[in-house]
Amino acid sequence: MASAAGLPEPDLKQAETLLMQMLALPGRSGQERRVLEFIAQKLRAAGVPESAIVWDPVHQRSPWGGQVGNLVVRLPGTLRAARRLLMAHVDTVPLCVGARPVRRGERIVPAEATTALGADNRAGAAVILSAALEVLRQRLPHPPLVFLWTVQEEVGLLGARFAKLGLLGKPKLAFNFDGGPSHKVTIGATGGQRMRIRILGRAAHAGVAPQEGVSAIAVAGLAIAWLQHQGWHGLVEKPEGRGTANIGLIYGGEATNVVTPEVHLQAEARSHDPTFRRKIVQVFQEAFQQAAAQVRNIHGQQAQILWEEQTDYEAFRLAEDEPCVLAAEAAVRSVGALPERAVSQGGLDANWLTHRGIPTVTLGCGQVNPHTCQEYLVLPEFWQACRVALRLATGTESTGPCPASA
Repeated sequence: MASAAGLPEPDLKQAETLLMQMLALPGRSGQERRVLEFIAQKLRAAGVPESAIVWDPVHQRSPWGGQVGNLVVRLPGTLRAARRLLMAHVDTVPLCVGARPVRRGERIVPAEATTALGADNRAGAAVILSAALEVLRQRLPHPPLVFLWTVQEEVGLLGARFAKLGLLGKPKLAFNFDGGPSHKVTIGATGGQRMRIRILGRAAHAGVAPQEGVSAIAVAGLAIAWLQHQGWHGLVEKPEGRGTANIGLIYGGEATNVVTPEVHLQAEARSHDPTFRRKIVQVFQEAFQQAAAQVRNIHGQQAQILWEEQTDYEAFRLAEDEPCVLAAEAAVRSVGALPERAVSQGGLDANWLTHRGIPTVTLGCGQVNPHTCQEYLVLPEFWQACRVALRLATGTESTGPCPASA
């Protein structure tokens, strides 16, 4: 199949069918086996030899464990050119489990109002699967290719973080499909730090001798209130920098008649500036230490703060003339659209690939309102992403029509 200009075109009906099948498969982070086995089966049926289908056991290195690791497929090139990587993650957030996709006009939405759709990122996974299948089905000339479907992106980009780069064959251009309109070309993303906070107070009978206790809940409340009041929780804008911070999980206590001795919290800080991100984390730690000093029992005893932190992903910004960026923009132009450069406020698999030495640009697939029950997919944008991916897979992005408004 070819366009009027003689450029390769995907079978959009087949791509939509793949997408609907993949959206219906459960596969939250750590439980992606069914999705990846579906992809592998489609590739085998298209003629990919078993030796070209490799399972990277990142789940054996991931702190989350999990059922299965990344799926890597390498196709030898029929053209002498640099190897290209097309990638997407397959896991979804828990809200997507049980989703039933339905088409309504030019949108795909969840059938029930109680689930998200999972277009983040089954759309991206379907886009690159469509590209691989079209290359094989149409026997299209192409450079050496590697396709990568990652796991556990939604819980810290773990599939990309722990991927065995040797399996990828040293790609020179890398393209990640994940989120937003098809003309969006994401060249950078924020960095993220995770905090785990454990407050150890002292238990006491809340009715008989509350003065003997040290309430871990009181300590947490004081720290959170101070952070919110001082502008260090939510959107953080200070003279020295800009970022975000959120306490997303808190639990502790078992009875109302016990002064709560222990509370656990999980929080995060994000910023494009690593120094300012570290500043947010430092302020959080100081806030909990100061709150602990304010809550004492009649013996002067106070709570202990146990602190753990980890870098989820580092911020990155690709150079303006990075080859993968220029190729991505050319591919968008080749299908008649105007590319729009963007920088993400969330983490992407591209964070870790770029940090580990493979500069990676991210393109959209039509997802809207991810991680919510209002999520939907814009089909024309998905179709356009399939066309862009096929141009990149075949190295034909530098030809084609220019946008009318260019």
